[in-house]
Amino acid sequence: MSELIVAPSILSADLLKLHEQVREVVDAGAKWIHVDVMDGHFVPNITFGPKMVEAVRKAAPQCTVDVHLMISDPDRYLRDFKNAGADILTVHQEAAVHLYRTIQRIHDLGAKAGVTLNPATPLELLNHVLGEIDLLLVMTVEPGFGGQPFIPFGVTKVAKARRLLDSVASEAYLEVDGGVDEHTGEKLVRAGADVLVAGSWVFGHPKPGERVRKLLELG
Repeated sequence: MSELIVAPSILSADLLKLHEQVREVVDAGAKWIHVDVMDGHFVPNITFGPKMVEAVRKAAPQCTVDVHLMISDPDRYLRDFKNAGADILTVHQEAAVHLYRTIQRIHDLGAKAGVTLNPATPLELLNHVLGEIDLLLVMTVEPGFGGQPFIPFGVTKVAKARRLLDSVASEAYLEVDGGVDEHTGEKLVRAGADVLVAGSWVFGHPKPGERVRKLLELG
């Protein structure tokens, strides 16, 4: 596995201290910042729009801005989020009606393309696009809210995803989001994860940077 990447999710950050907290986790070694975009339709919550991506880009200009679109009809908003500063645009297989076309649109905009699977969605549904994606995101909680408990079968699914990517010599990142802490993170890294997304476990601590360092030690 390449160097482990920790992508703190600002879903759990104190937005009144966004710049300060983003800088703290970046200084601790986070090279990616994860932005969870929710529309209240595909998932039962509403969070951020392109303006938040702009704010993260300003706070961490050297970081990869990793935008996870938990929204219906994501094609309508790809350009807006790319123009706001997204480096990676990740859509849900369950929300993208024409997934191959959506991936191509993301690439045409100059961003890296990711695809996400909900916990119960089979990996096999991505067989025909594995050669096109830059990132595979496996959810280990049901999308929509931070702070949920880790779903145990996620470890097995991540291991299977690792084998699937390796079987086609894919260079796509294998990212995991949901219930990540130092204990679940260790299992996920052993299973083959490249990128750990952590929100409440990082930003729910008085010193988020310390939590980032703990996760990086798992690599």
